[in-house]
Amino acid sequence: MTDTATTSSTPSASGTFVHPALFYATQDEYVRQVGGFVRAAVEADEPAFVAVPGDKLAPLRDVLGDAAREVEFADMTVVGRNPGRILSALQAFADKNHGRAARIVGEPIWPARTPAELLEATRHEALINTAFARRHATILCPYFVPGLPDHVVADARRTHPTLIVDGDDRPSDAYVDASVVCGDCDQPLPAPPDHSVTVEYTIGQLAEVRDLATDWAAGTALDRARAGDLVLAVSEATTNSLRHGGGSGTLRLWTAPGGSAVVEVQDAGHLRDPLKGRSRPALASTHGGRGLWMIHHLCDLVEIRAAATGLTLRLHFTP
Repeated sequence: MTDTATTSSTPSASGTFVHPALFYATQDEYVRQVGGFVRAAVEADEPAFVAVPGDKLAPLRDVLGDAAREVEFADMTVVGRNPGRILSALQAFADKNHGRAARIVGEPIWPARTPAELLEATRHEALINTAFARRHATILCPYFVPGLPDHVVADARRTHPTLIVDGDDRPSDAYVDASVVCGDCDQPLPAPPDHSVTVEYTIGQLAEVRDLATDWAAGTALDRARAGDLVLAVSEATTNSLRHGGGSGTLRLWTAPGGSAVVEVQDAGHLRDPLKGRSRPALASTHGGRGLWMIHHLCDLVEIRAAATGLTLRLHFTP
């Protein structure tokens, strides 16, 4: 079964990137159009990667039948638990199929996302256009319109050059440059609670900061492995402060309702490249980014706010 409405968004020339949003309202519509898009890739002998919420995987495998064996699948609620690490997964698939026209289904936004996650997933959708510019690929992004806030659907029109609505493939009149969307995503973060632990640090105090984070994490609902992830993320973030953020910073730690642990690091640094930390840095890179990339992969959510006065990283860890 091939759905021509979705396959019409296939790249037509080398170096062409196509990024359509598929607006759907029912499971049948989803399976028909996404399944058609993926089947067309298999029939064209093009590599296909499907990263969608786990409950969507079985219906897609069923509709694809034997063709599903030619497709790489991933549960987006795991791969994209933190929206900031989705991009590197998509790029990794495209990179290992270098020279071929990759077709990817990426569904980074679903109704159960928190408002903070939705904001960072929207930022991700905008940055795809920058990261994949001039690459020969199609990334189809499904949106369950009835279950999403109106502003999220409106943002999808701004982050996708092409829309698929009721099977009709059309340009998006609302599409804007990624810098505009990312600027709008830089909304002020809620103030840390009064019960947060706060410490100022500078050069020579990294060991003290790590010890503080270790002791504090031990008193949270995090298990030993997640507590270790928190300490490592704190170490990377504070090290970045000393190297790139003016040589000092402020660390805050607190627990949120539900038992989540939250870490905030503020310093005088600047994030000039919005892809830093989202795209995996090359091993031989001299431009940094490895620490922030690691932080994205350790945390369940990373919120970054860049201001003229400095940089704020807010890191979330769920039990």
